[in-house]
Amino acid sequence: MIYGALEAGGTKMVCAIGDENGKILEQISVPTKNPEDTMPAIIDYFKDKNIAALGIACFGPIELDKSSPDYGHIQKTPKLMWAGYDIVGVMKESLKVPVGFDTDVNGSLIGEVTWGAAKGLSDVLYITIGTGVGGGILSGGNVVHGMLHPELGHMRLVKAENDLYEGKCPFHGTCLEGLAAGPAIEARWGAPARELIDKEEVWELESYYIAQALATLILTISPKKIILGGGVMHVEKLFPMIRKKVLENLNGYLVTKELEDIDNYIIPAGLNDDQGIMGAIKLAMDAG
Repeated sequence: MIYGALEAGGTKMVCAIGDENGKILEQISVPTKNPEDTMPAIIDYFKDKNIAALGIACFGPIELDKSSPDYGHIQKTPKLMWAGYDIVGVMKESLKVPVGFDTDVNGSLIGEVTWGAAKGLSDVLYITIGTGVGGGILSGGNVVHGMLHPELGHMRLVKAENDLYEGKCPFHGTCLEGLAAGPAIEARWGAPARELIDKEEVWELESYYIAQALATLILTISPKKIILGGGVMHVEKLFPMIRKKVLENLNGYLVTKELEDIDNYIIPAGLNDDQGIMGAIKLAMDAG
């Protein structure tokens, strides 16, 4: 059976078809402009693919409560042209197939749990650190939604004593996204992350903030695996620095087999950056 997958991002929309094993058979990328320019190309791509269902992993905030009249809509977002857009309704009406829907980061979480580095686990944390910071939580085998969906990137952090930067987030300043996302790195240091690889002070500070957030999340949601994705986490030397600082933050309070094997507890995404689109395939399978 063939399923459609749409990973709807702020800069590009990835469209793909795949099978029940998560295998991506083909995919294209469409630039994210306004809905009037972007959506017709997406609809045209899927129309002749004979898909059984479509899964959408979408940037947010989005309405995930199926009892809400706004279910399937993109909510208030900095991408103003998309605010209020009924992406699920439009795709369902255009393609006449069932549509599964979740956040983009939950799509990545679902991809990793179904086919990737967290396969078979019931309690998993996935965080993406790139242009923004987002998080997805699997708890007791269920993806956490709640009132809206977790916004882990906006947890407030304690600033490092030597950090004079006031934070990039227009809402919270010194939240995880405001202090550790790609735009914050560039604003603080005057250059994008890719040009700062050899500056150890950059990554010492970055790992300080990421580890602080992870220690808080370990203590609150108790994941059995933590997966870190996104462009910033392509800086591989961050991982040992983060692991070391997480243990320092926890200060021996927790003793578990996961923390004793921390190199296999806090890990990179395992699906070659296809975890989001593969998660969208699973959303389609569950909706079909």
